[in-house]
Amino acid sequence: MAIYNYEVVVGDILVLSTGDQVAADGIYIHGNSLTIDESSLTGESEPVHPSADKPFILSGTMVQYGEGRMLVTAVGMNTEWGNLMAKLSEGGHRETPLQVRLNGVATVVGKIGLAFALVTFLVLIIRFLIIRFEEGFDNWKTEYILEIVNYFATAVTILVVAVPEGLPLAVTLSLAYAMKQMMKDNALVRNLSACETMGSATCICSDKTGTLTTNHMTVVKVCSAGYVGAADTLGSKVSEESKALLIETIFMNTSGDIAEHGSHSQALGSPTECAILELGLSLGGNFRKVRSAHRIIRSEPFSSETKRMLTLATLENGRFRSYCKGASEIVLNMCEYKLDGENKIAPLEREEKLQLENVINTFAREALRTLCIAYIDLDDAPVDEEELPKKGLTLVAIVGIKDPVRPGVKEAVSLCFKAGIKVRMVTGDNLETASAIARECNILTEDGIAVEGPAFRNWTPVEMGQNVHRIQVIARSSPADKLKLVEYLKSQDEVVSVTGDGTNDAPALHESDIGLAMGIAGTEVAKASADIVILDDNFTTIVNVAMWGRSVYTNIQKFVQFQLTVNLVALVINFVSACITGEAPLTAVQLLWVNLIMDTLGALALATEPPYKALMEKPPVGRKGNFITNIMWRNILGQAVYQLIVLWVLQFRGKEILHLNGTDADTVLKTMIFNVFVFLQVFNEINSRDMEKLNVFSTMFTNKVFVLVMLFTVVFQVIIVEFLGMFADTVPLSLIHWVINILIGFVSIFVAFIIKFIPVPSKPFTEFLPWNKRNEEGTEYSPLPSSDLV
Repeated sequence: MAIYNYEVVVGDILVLSTGDQVAADGIYIHGNSLTIDESSLTGESEPVHPSADKPFILSGTMVQYGEGRMLVTAVGMNTEWGNLMAKLSEGGHRETPLQVRLNGVATVVGKIGLAFALVTFLVLIIRFLIIRFEEGFDNWKTEYILEIVNYFATAVTILVVAVPEGLPLAVTLSLAYAMKQMMKDNALVRNLSACETMGSATCICSDKTGTLTTNHMTVVKVCSAGYVGAADTLGSKVSEESKALLIETIFMNTSGDIAEHGSHSQALGSPTECAILELGLSLGGNFRKVRSAHRIIRSEPFSSETKRMLTLATLENGRFRSYCKGASEIVLNMCEYKLDGENKIAPLEREEKLQLENVINTFAREALRTLCIAYIDLDDAPVDEEELPKKGLTLVAIVGIKDPVRPGVKEAVSLCFKAGIKVRMVTGDNLETASAIARECNILTEDGIAVEGPAFRNWTPVEMGQNVHRIQVIARSSPADKLKLVEYLKSQDEVVSVTGDGTNDAPALHESDIGLAMGIAGTEVAKASADIVILDDNFTTIVNVAMWGRSVYTNIQKFVQFQLTVNLVALVINFVSACITGEAPLTAVQLLWVNLIMDTLGALALATEPPYKALMEKPPVGRKGNFITNIMWRNILGQAVYQLIVLWVLQFRGKEILHLNGTDADTVLKTMIFNVFVFLQVFNEINSRDMEKLNVFSTMFTNKVFVLVMLFTVVFQVIIVEFLGMFADTVPLSLIHWVINILIGFVSIFVAFIIKFIPVPSKPFTEFLPWNKRNEEGTEYSPLPSSDLV
């Protein structure tokens, strides 16, 4: 009786046939060549053959071939699919490591700015009251109220300048620019903050199939007619007769097909069938011609019980030929003859069989999946119920099939290790195959360990703590293993990136700091759970994403260094001047223009700096790294000291040094102080392009946005000084004054050059604070008791 999917209950027996979608989790009862496609759930393209040893069938999968019956054991949210969906709904919005750091920086800077603004206002009011008290309050004037209002405006302006409201703009601009550029590198960013989070990544937990490998099975080695070696050279090493026989046995005994697209032929079928068919095509075979020359009488498809495929066909001479293909250890034992180098059939001696077994073992150690191809000629065709012969076969070839490593993966993995990013392979393959591929990709090193999923999930907390950081390969893993690994690494303050393509990878993608889904092989559920979609399924693209993430992080650091320098100088110069002279050297309008320079324009200029390879030569920042480094503090304080000295000298000795006389001397001096201050920031913005290298002009002119921002700032500064005097409290300056102002600003380039020779401690300065110092045993004092991992 046919019922709807939602009417299925536990205990029902479902009849499965080709094309059905499994509606519930269940246990295989019996069937005929039942083949299940689990790619929508696991992302693996190799079909599954349920049997008594592997009886579980999962909901959401498709019946690719055959028919069978299963006992329903779970429905709805209790199925594997339902559990995955429930895990995806857990958790909420999490702040990225950079957001946490920026929130701390913004809070501290804002509080300091507020304190300076209040103190400045109080100092100005106290000075005003002292002066008024000396003059007496009897002659109170209306102008005094305006003076107090100006004091308040100055304090508010200091607060506005101090508060880093340009920080969100810089972050957004940098992320948006990186997002647009990453699209050109085959990375589609779904979550904007993932751009910078990838820059802090300390480890990548990667799939094998389709990410590290091509997800295209290929015959790479062959043993046939006395030849043992690469499949590419097989055609030139064996006779034409041997080659024709191998082509015939390949094309006649297959469940796949060949689609002709003009001059191009495409193999269709399972990955293994496609690999063998492509070998036949590479040898010059014509699929349609071979199949038309023979008539297939009977076929026994591959099953997990027999582990072989048999096909009976007619020959042109009226005889019959039974073709056999299957697991090497089974088919080789069925063979009593071999095909020698002269295309002659010779008995297969015991010593020769041992040599062939060594060939199979050698292929297996190289992570190759081995298959034997054989045949037997018959005078009469077996009757319908009679089994096809399973003895006396002639061995034609042993093939080694492999999913090759993608080009560039080895170099990309090596670059990750050089950058301090640990790469771990988490795969469903067996331990031998996974380890071999990991070694080929340079993932598995001498000090690393490879472990199987069942052993990993049974580790105690102590074993987990001892071994998890040495894990480089987890084979035979389940989705729960990948999720457990991610959760533990995050508990150890690692910033974890996870790749996945199957629906069962969705919880790990969702839980990780950066989820990377495969754009080609990935399911829609995996893509929806990911932060970034890798459009070409290539691990090299993931490394490019990490480099862009580090570029975003570094660009924001550059902007913060530039902004904090302006903040520090503006706050100190106004505060000290207010305390000494009773007025600020920079007016509210001038400070707001400076604020525009350091916020909007500074963010636009520094946030669009492109990445460079040297970024991948530094260790990752991680989750606990300091955002403002010692190098940044050195640059900030060095430039701030130079700028403060220049501005104070101009303010208190400017008239004598510049020989300013006349009634407008004070106005000219204030204009020059404002002009010098702006040009100091312009050249300091150039200094901020690189926090460590001496040559800050390298590739500057290739960044058109940066050059345009610099030109706009300089041109508009000229307009403000020369033409907007009434608005900005400035007067036009002479050519010599302009030259002096620009030269003073340009000197900051040399100051930065000298500052970069000053060594800085490798440890962040916060570690030298009393509550962060280490005791004699090397452990850190902590206000909170440590607890064991549970």
